[in-house]
Amino acid sequence: MSRRSAVKNKAKAPDASGIGPRQPCPCGSGKRYKACHGSAGGAVEVAVARPFEGLAAECELVALREFVPSGTAALPLVEADREITLATVLPMAAAALVRADGVAYVGLQVQTRSSDISRDLARAVRWALTAKAGDVLAVVGPDTDPGDQPERLQDLVPTDAPLEAAVHGDFSWWMPEGSEPTGEVALSLERANSAILPTERIGAAAYWVDAGERAHLRWVRPEPEEDLLAALARLHAKGELGLGEGSRYAGSFRAHGLLVPVWDLDREPHAREWTEAVDQLGTRLDAALASLAGEPLTSDERRARDGLVGRQITIR
Repeated sequence: MSRRSAVKNKAKAPDASGIGPRQPCPCGSGKRYKACHGSAGGAVEVAVARPFEGLAAECELVALREFVPSGTAALPLVEADREITLATVLPMAAAALVRADGVAYVGLQVQTRSSDISRDLARAVRWALTAKAGDVLAVVGPDTDPGDQPERLQDLVPTDAPLEAAVHGDFSWWMPEGSEPTGEVALSLERANSAILPTERIGAAAYWVDAGERAHLRWVRPEPEEDLLAALARLHAKGELGLGEGSRYAGSFRAHGLLVPVWDLDREPHAREWTEAVDQLGTRLDAALASLAGEPLTSDERRARDGLVGRQITIR
């Protein structure tokens, strides 16, 4: 091999981090790794796998971030001079905005430029607390920091405060009452409304979604994945994992460090008709989780767990 080829191959080779110099930097800056955290003196910023850990509202935040189409929730802050409303999606996918009437929103389903969603949300909240009516924060990232000590959402919100999410049938809440959207906002509103899947909250972090041919229950759970799978397996082995006639356990997906079990449902019953069944399943699941401390899984339950582990699904 010639010296020139050896130098060229060395330049393309990953360093100890396993990231090639020409690959995008994992910090989300949009730069190549070699020009960002892979430069001399740089350090790789590892993505935070569970960004909302420690917050009582963790499960609701994951749901609003991942699959609720149109939802809002008042954000409880430790100290603030302005009320902040969390929102799933804002016009033109903005990170935050203040409406003409002074109502401040921070978006959850947005593009971020760092590896920590919690930190980016804190940046957007800090921006919204001082922004003027009509201001829009298009993208949030490290350059949004108001000071030298970046905060996380856990620093701004009481960790024991719940989050009461409101689910909407459209995005009309984008606009102040009595006003009409125009220009890009009108187009963005039209596109957003056309993409909504009918969704209702029927329990704590439990959402009914009408996906067309069938409906689904998507339930964000706070338990460690291993414990939750064991409890689900215990119920499955006893034939108690369903929600009644017209339902079946479909599988699960992971979102921000938590497991989200999913059930297929008959879409004919109204969403609220599943509420009691969800409550009953929650009671059975809590009992199964409590039993794990003194009762190891049986051979049948272990086989059931192995089957559940293989049921990983992808949502659209």
